[in-house]
Amino acid sequence: MIPFACTALALPAFLDKIDHASSTVLVVEDEPFVCELAAEALMDEGYRVLTAADAWEAEEILARESVDLLFTDIDLARNTNGLALAQHARCQCPDLPVVYTSGGRAGLPESEQVSESVFVPKPYRPSQLVALTNDLLRRAHPHHA
Repeated sequence: MIPFACTALALPAFLDKIDHASSTVLVVEDEPFVCELAAEALMDEGYRVLTAADAWEAEEILARESVDLLFTDIDLARNTNGLALAQHARCQCPDLPVVYTSGGRAGLPESEQVSESVFVPKPYRPSQLVALTNDLLRRAHPHHA
């Protein structure tokens, strides 16, 4: 396990009823350590996690896999970016929850992001990512709660 500092997060009891194993999160991050940290936190929560290092790889995954949430860095390897990736993903799945992240930006103007998406600046705590994922997927799939 990768060591990292985070505070314990007490989740409401009803979150225990969410079937995380039936939800798939695609993590798109070109920094291997950051990608591994995010993926491990989500897997520890019980999610099925797929990873990609750039938008091209992520688009290949989206073409063959059913994904319940997209978590993407904005500036990715091979001159690809998470903004275009999210737009492409939403064309395939209009209700797909999207979470953007970036270490080079403090925020993201609404005009640059897909509707009803969320921006999380780096550095973020893995517990923040897990709590946000739980919340977004609970809202997207209320029948799981």
